[in-house]
Amino acid sequence: MKGLFIMDEAPFDWVYPSTIRQQIEDLVGMDLPFLTKDRAKENKSILKDVEIIFSGWGGPELDEAFLAAAPRLNAVFYAAGTVKNIATPASWRRNIRIFNAAEANAVPVTEFALSQILFSLKSGWSYVRSIQRDHAYPGKSISAGAGAYGSTVGIISLSKIGRRVCDLLEPFDVKVIAYDPYVSEEAAGSLGVELCSLEDVFQRADVVSLHTPLLNETRGMITGQHFSLLKPNASFINTARGAIVREDEMIEVLMHREDITAVLDVTYPEPPLPGSPLFTLPNVVLTPHIAGSKGPECARMGQSMLDEFQRYLKDEPLKCEVLEKDMGIMA
Repeated sequence: MKGLFIMDEAPFDWVYPSTIRQQIEDLVGMDLPFLTKDRAKENKSILKDVEIIFSGWGGPELDEAFLAAAPRLNAVFYAAGTVKNIATPASWRRNIRIFNAAEANAVPVTEFALSQILFSLKSGWSYVRSIQRDHAYPGKSISAGAGAYGSTVGIISLSKIGRRVCDLLEPFDVKVIAYDPYVSEEAAGSLGVELCSLEDVFQRADVVSLHTPLLNETRGMITGQHFSLLKPNASFINTARGAIVREDEMIEVLMHREDITAVLDVTYPEPPLPGSPLFTLPNVVLTPHIAGSKGPECARMGQSMLDEFQRYLKDEPLKCEVLEKDMGIMA
């Protein structure tokens, strides 16, 4: 079986460290060359006998021209999240099997979200900005930042990541409510989650965590009106995509609601434009899109594709295959 690694060079050794590469090559029965997608386009002859491709960030678009140069290609193992930048109508017509590591990449995102949910339930960022502003500790209060016990966490979208956040919240004494028009009451109940409207999530939750995929239908879904509904001292966390939020409207509310906090790992555009109020508003916490896989965490995605490749070879049930019907609701 002939194969290739094709992806961006910078993350290659993080996603496929030598130990994982060696196991893949042992299974294939040969050393796999590495190319960037540009080099693959320039040297199409190397594609003519390729049956499998291991890829990741910067993977090749499986368009007509690429597939014509790779007539024997059967499967692509994509060690990253969304495959919308590589899958094409041509790839589905050719019945190319595509696998991704979305579940593996969800792990650090959910860990980050959980850390911010619990910290926000303690009003952690409110205390941070108070100390930075006053150069003194605030007076002790038994009620402020009371923590997780009896609090309500709102999850927007029971996506792969949203569901995993619900799982991680299960050991804590919180009530979880969620908005997701694609999920049944029965499915939500199996997660221990109460479904409600989007407005109810913002009105009832002490912390709202956004996990919606960016689709045409979800672009600009979160408005200033939603932020105005937040409870006193509530927090909003976005680890999804900045364009889901109407940021100008959010900023307007944040300017007048100093009690609420927005923790934004993503913005639109990203980074914010120079001079954006997001850089200076005291009740905004910005992180530079760090929730997803970074450094050694990236190897979890490569391992996920190695594991899936082993199942593929053994004709065992697969866990990571992306189907054409999934594309409409995929981020």
